[in-house]
Amino acid sequence: MAHAMSAESGFKLGLFAPNASSGLAITTVPERWSGSWDDNLRLARLADRTGIDFLLPVGRWIGWPGTTFHDSVLETITWAAGLLAATERVRVFATVHSALLPPVVAAKQLATLDRIGGGRAGLNIVAGWYQAEYEAFGLDLPGSPEQRYAHAQEWWDVVRRLWSEDEPFDHDGEFFPGLRGLGTSPRPAAGRLPVINAAVSPAGRAFATRNADFLLTATFDPRRGRALVDSVEEAAARAGRPRIGVLSNAYVVCRPTRAEAEEYLRYYAEENADWAGVDTVMSGQGISPQSFSQAQIDLFRPRFAAGHGGFPLVGTPDEIADSIVSFAEAGVSGLALSFVDYLGELEYFSAEVLPRLEKAGVRRAVRR
Repeated sequence: MAHAMSAESGFKLGLFAPNASSGLAITTVPERWSGSWDDNLRLARLADRTGIDFLLPVGRWIGWPGTTFHDSVLETITWAAGLLAATERVRVFATVHSALLPPVVAAKQLATLDRIGGGRAGLNIVAGWYQAEYEAFGLDLPGSPEQRYAHAQEWWDVVRRLWSEDEPFDHDGEFFPGLRGLGTSPRPAAGRLPVINAAVSPAGRAFATRNADFLLTATFDPRRGRALVDSVEEAAARAGRPRIGVLSNAYVVCRPTRAEAEEYLRYYAEENADWAGVDTVMSGQGISPQSFSQAQIDLFRPRFAAGHGGFPLVGTPDEIADSIVSFAEAGVSGLALSFVDYLGELEYFSAEVLPRLEKAGVRRAVRR
């Protein structure tokens, strides 16, 4: 089903993790993103006005020990509801941990979101990876990605049936046994929501191939993005599915001169980086000497401080626009962007970079 947020509807730009304090920058600078509701509301209205396509939150239930990174995070479904009610065209995703929210509850909440936003809600499915969050719910993290995604698959199957079955039905599965008399109304405006799945493991990629509209994954070099895009499209074709888009994440430092951009990057991501926080987050995500060489870890650390490992969009508006065009030419469907101070930096980015992308034919002009 084609919709406004599909792999066939043009290159997309979104904002990643605005619901969380610090966004994706692991830094101690005083202007780091607050993540407050008031700032999120102002940001969503600015994104709506300037033509940003989507807002993508992170789902966090506990903080990272010993760091201020993500010390305050707005819950994503209620966050999305408020922003959808306050905007007119930007799509707002909810990030849902399938292990933590029963599918019957999720189906009702997500459909309600979509009705609030007039068909502008989206779903980011997280199968789970952070042991401490499972423990906060009194749960055990399944030992393998295959087990986690098997659970997520059954969860999503139940949600989809709730959105499509006309008659009440029962469900007896491995992870959700004994569900009786299932049915729900209302349903999403178009019958379903666009789905993002962030995945690295083979099991995660397979899940995205079967179920998602977009795979969100790191693309460290736009020139190498084509091979990733081709592999995803080939996997989708083998599964008999329409094209699956590839989204990547990038952090933005856009200034009138490259020297200014590089100076600010040094200021927040080197001189004032929360290095203990960087190491904590990387370790929590499995990036440790047990799995990676010291050379690889040394390469990752500055990017995690700058933007949680995303691609660096650092430079002038011309340079950043050229980099984004390179992603589009490689077949990548869009970028999820982060800033140190989203609200303070998005206005300049939108005024300077977006018109250049429109001129290059990457994006359609938006009446601002």
